[in-house]
Amino acid sequence: MRIPILALAVFGSLALGACAQRSEVAAAPPLPPPPPPPLGAVAGSVAADRDGDGIIDGYYTSDGIYHANYVPPPPPPMPMPTRRGERG
Repeated sequence: MRIPILALAVFGSLALGACAQRSEVAAAPPLPPPPPPPLGAVAGSVAADRDGDGIIDGYYTSDGIYHANYVPPPPPPMPMPTRRGERG
């Protein structure tokens, strides 16, 4: 007598579980690619990796001056204030 009730409970939970909607997790945006490698170094220069990420950031010439290879772009300008709000 208990077997049909148990079977009904198991199959009922499986049937209702199949109808449940699954939530999708948003994927993280991909990281920007690293800057392109330099085409060549000046003779007598030494490659420099200042931030330790394994990518050559620039070169030191024989007179000790550092020349950057890749300069990141400046940050975007601040957005304009909205016309709504306390004083809008």
